Amino acid sequence: MNKKLENGLLAIWVVSLVATLGSLYFSEIRQYTPCEMCWYQRILMYPIVIMTTVAYIQKNARIAVTTAVFACIGGSISLYHYSIQKLDFLQSTAPACGLVPCTGQYINWLGFITIPFLALTAFVMIAAISFHMLRVLKEEK
Repeated sequence: MNKKLENGLLAIWVVSLVATLGSLYFSEIRQYTPCEMCWYQRILMYPIVIMTTVAYIQKNARIAVTTAVFACIGGSISLYHYSIQKLDFLQSTAPACGLVPCTGQYINWLGFITIPFLALTAFVMIAAISFHMLRVLKEEK
């Protein structure tokens, strides 16, 4: 595996680890109860840390296909979640979540940075790195 692919795996691992630790910080330290959509995003983010750890040890850059799929699905959920928080006309389409409404905003830094926005940023970064790795793999053939 060349250095570009190795660095890509490491970058995906770092982004997913920071996102995972950030979500755990908000729920376990700050005591913010995650809504249902937040759980779906976590379900797609947390395994990326484990997958890329194993892939890095095995020097398996082909995991980029899997991380791209997880990131695209997770990013789609994050984008919808962020949209129902910020766009009034979509708030009526919000799913009927359990204890915490999905339209709630625990944080609202600078007027636009919410928890789903942070997750979306991480998923976009992971997807971009994954697609770059796939292009590098294709060029190596």
